[in-house]
Amino acid sequence: MQLLVFILAYPLIWIISILPYRIFYWFSDFVHFVVVTVFKYRKKVVYNNLKLVFPEKTESEIKRIQKEFYKHMIDMFLEMIKTMNLSKKEVKKRYDVQNIDIIKNITKEKSVLIVCSHFANWEWNVSINNYINAETKGYAIYQRVSNKYFNDFIKNMRARWNTELILQQHTMKAIIQNERDNIKGVYGMVSDQSPQISRAKCWEEFMGIKVPIFNGAEVLAKKLDIAVVFLKVSKVKRGYYKAEFYPITTDAKHTEKNEITKSFLKHAEAQIREKPEHYLWTHRRWKHRDKVPIEFL
Repeated sequence: MQLLVFILAYPLIWIISILPYRIFYWFSDFVHFVVVTVFKYRKKVVYNNLKLVFPEKTESEIKRIQKEFYKHMIDMFLEMIKTMNLSKKEVKKRYDVQNIDIIKNITKEKSVLIVCSHFANWEWNVSINNYINAETKGYAIYQRVSNKYFNDFIKNMRARWNTELILQQHTMKAIIQNERDNIKGVYGMVSDQSPQISRAKCWEEFMGIKVPIFNGAEVLAKKLDIAVVFLKVSKVKRGYYKAEFYPITTDAKHTEKNEITKSFLKHAEAQIREKPEHYLWTHRRWKHRDKVPIEFL
């Protein structure tokens, strides 16, 4: 069944990936209508999330953010498909990587863990490998999707531009091996996921609400003594983005407990408050807010 679904979907995916941009965004507008007006995809989840984290905003402001979010979300997911046939020249034009010298200078001494949130277009982050030092290897840490064939398809798309993918649960082992082999790596990780509550070891405030936090980036950085840099991706206009780097630490071993995690959350929250419509609001990020263990209160 998984193969059949993939075979049926693949021709449409391929056609979308080769559409001229004007037609591509017309198609995005059509998909937006179907997803939002016809199917009302997670509209209640998005609305409740926005009301929860922005209690100071008026009803009209919440509705505006919700409307703009859906326009952006459909664009972004279709742009992920566009990656299938996106050239290196085109992605450099549409995804402008700034202050890359921060990464280049750090990798002269040690490996770097780049952390970001589900903001703007995180799928094109893998193109950063086009800019790093030739002797440095680029890696993207990912989670497997349930359909094997779609998983392989997405993996191949994300592995473009010489970026090697590492399954999330294999991250520690892969970095340790690279360090032993004296390979300087630039590792990209989306770090604002909500962990399973049974495995939550860190609870912090995110957008003013205490929730379980995925602190894998901090654990990796402190154990392996690698630098941590926050990646801020901003949407300039439809189909165009810019990426900026903000160092969190180059001396992870000597940071306080949760210091790296809190710094990441501070950067991520500032980004969301600046342009809330470009964050991924369809996830139930704050669903465990009423289950804070006593020791974290």
